[in-house]
Amino acid sequence: MVLTTELLDALSDKAKSCERLRMNLDLRTSPDDQSQRMLNAMEPGTQLPIHRHQTTSETIIMLRGSVKERLYDEKGNLTESIVLKAGTEPCAMSVPKGVWHNLECLEPGTILFEAKDGPFEPRREEDTMTFTI
Repeated sequence: MVLTTELLDALSDKAKSCERLRMNLDLRTSPDDQSQRMLNAMEPGTQLPIHRHQTTSETIIMLRGSVKERLYDEKGNLTESIVLKAGTEPCAMSVPKGVWHNLECLEPGTILFEAKDGPFEPRREEDTMTFTI
């Protein structure tokens, strides 16, 4: 698959018209592929809960727009806040497995590449904090 401007524009348009204000595109090449690789298009106002991945790290690379990635301790206290913006520094980061985090979309038309180093596992109740930022 080639990631063209046309493809990114279409994905962004889908995010804008979606009630959740985000849309992803699975980049895996077969059902046997046990990685997680996707494009995630989002708009300001989308709600992403504070969550963690206990078995995998998460890497994001900004293709368009910007986000604020927030990291938290076990009690929900903010420990770090990083703005990632496409074409600038920093434009990417990796969240270690087990670290509580969420992100806020800062610009319309934001698209990021997201990868996790293991198969998809539905989020469990104990891996989501009860409030969002």
